[in-house]
Order: sequence, then structure tokens, then C-alpha cells
Amino acid sequence: MAQQNNITIKNKKASFDYEFIETFTAGIALTGTEIKSIRLGKASLVDTYCTFISNELWVKNMNISEYFYGTYNNHDARRDRKLLLNRKELNKIRRLSETTGFTVIPTKMFINEKGLAKVVIAVAKGKKAYDKRQSLREKDDKRDIERAFKR
Repeated sequence: MAQQNNITIKNKKASFDYEFIETFTAGIALTGTEIKSIRLGKASLVDTYCTFISNELWVKNMNISEYFYGTYNNHDARRDRKLLLNRKELNKIRRLSETTGFTVIPTKMFINEKGLAKVVIAVAKGKKAYDKRQSLREKDDKRDIERAFKR
């Protein structure tokens, strides 16, 4: 039986900067020291993005810190990593991302019940400045309503 891991690494800034159109859950090809670092929570999705390289989807600029106990086998912290999706999903993501104004970004990384690392990616459209202000206003209003009910 696999040990319960509650590791969830989120890209909080992505939901502020982008409007998510559609999300997909993908596996990720990792080395041994990378998965060990993720299980310790030593990863970051800040400034990451996905791109197609010869019909495969790759995540770029993802930081997975070096494993403390890794020796010469340790990995490069910011190397490109392949995402594992089926062909139908890849075709759909490619079709959506080739539309002007759309991009593919990782929003969350987690360890599933089988102990495998998964990445939730989203086809997203960048928000304008006024959309960001609206998001902040909605967030403040929601917080004010919650405070009112707690009293």
C-alpha cells in the first residue's frame, strides 16, 4: 500500500494572470532524484510554460530542487520535462494553443494515490489589466462577506 502523500504544488499567479479555458491532467517523465524532491515538496511552478517540440508537449522552466542525498546522479533543477498525454489530448491542446492569444501553462502539481507525479495544465488566455482589477475586487468582496458571517 502506498503511503499517503498530500503534496500539492500550485501556480497561484497563473489564475491571476490567465483565464483558464480548459484543463488537462498529465503525467510527467521524471528521474529518480526528481520524484524524491517533489515528494519533499521542493518544486516550484513559478514562470513555467508548456510548448510543443516535435509533436510532444514539454514543460519548460519548472524548478525541481536538487535532492539533498543525490550524488553524481542528481538532476538539473530547471531542465525541460516531457508531459505524458494521449494523442487525442495532445491534438486538442495543440489546436487550442495555436489560436492567437492562448497559451499552455501548468497550474498544479500533485502526487496521486499510486505515488505518481501529475501536472494539471490549462489552455489559458491572458487577462487584461482591468480583468485583474475585477478579480481582485471579487476576491475582496468575498472576503468581506465571509467576515460579516463570522460575526
